[in-house]
Amino acid sequence: MSRHLEVGERIVRTEALHGGITAEMRRLTIGTRDGGTRDLVLRTFVDVEPAEDSLNREAGALTLLPGTGVPSPGLVAVDPTAAHCEYPSLLMTHLAGRTVLDDEGLETRVALLARQLVAIHALRPAERPREYVALTTADTVVTPQGADAAAWAAAIDVIRKPAPPYEGRFLHRDFHPGNVLFDVPPSRPAGARITGVVDWAATSWGPADLDVAHCSTNLALLHGPAWGLRFAEAYEEAGGVLATAASERLYWRVRDGLAFSEEVQSVSQPWREAGRTELTTRAVEERLDAYVTALMDALG
Repeated sequence: MSRHLEVGERIVRTEALHGGITAEMRRLTIGTRDGGTRDLVLRTFVDVEPAEDSLNREAGALTLLPGTGVPSPGLVAVDPTAAHCEYPSLLMTHLAGRTVLDDEGLETRVALLARQLVAIHALRPAERPREYVALTTADTVVTPQGADAAAWAAAIDVIRKPAPPYEGRFLHRDFHPGNVLFDVPPSRPAGARITGVVDWAATSWGPADLDVAHCSTNLALLHGPAWGLRFAEAYEEAGGVLATAASERLYWRVRDGLAFSEEVQSVSQPWREAGRTELTTRAVEERLDAYVTALMDALG
């Protein structure tokens, strides 16, 4: 770590950052030679199997993004195989701003999220990242207790079909409010602006619908199903292009919604740690059921 600091610099403070699921995040405050400080962020994968691939992809994305207009951390160093660190790690610059997960000012933030995602999808890297991977199958979906059985059965049938054809785009692949930093004036939530997009470890190549679906599901679980349905409209209003056929849109949105059924507990815990204490595992399951049912009603 110290070999990536300037001569005369030292780490004066470390602070754990909350919100991550697969990796531990720490803010490192560096004392500079002139008596000031600067911050870096250390991302560490502890006992996580795909660490090398994830860190290589994130390093590749952070190398690509400077100069594109997409606000992202700068890469300082990466050790994907733990050759120099105790665990596979990535060191990056620290961005100003904070994640915002509460309901106040949501309408403004949804429009900002949509515009930011359109800008990400417009990137055309010289070297494409790997094709997207969808791990959920019709057989691994976990139907929540008390869910609308007919709606879930119909939704599961949707993803039994082959994926529809699509025009590939550069995907963040984990774009949601927890991975976007905002500057929000205390007295004026409508004056919010995005200061950074983080966690590029799942960068992929695939359909824009998939990124939109992922953010939509997160919004539905954080703020209610209506906001999940709203995000796709906001994305198109911002100039984004989604699949033309309703059946194709349904496929991607249902696929992502059903994927959350397998990880409700791990997804909701960071939200509670961030202050959304009402989002118990059960409450999030109920919102997921309402969202999947709403998708089937709206697009099915």
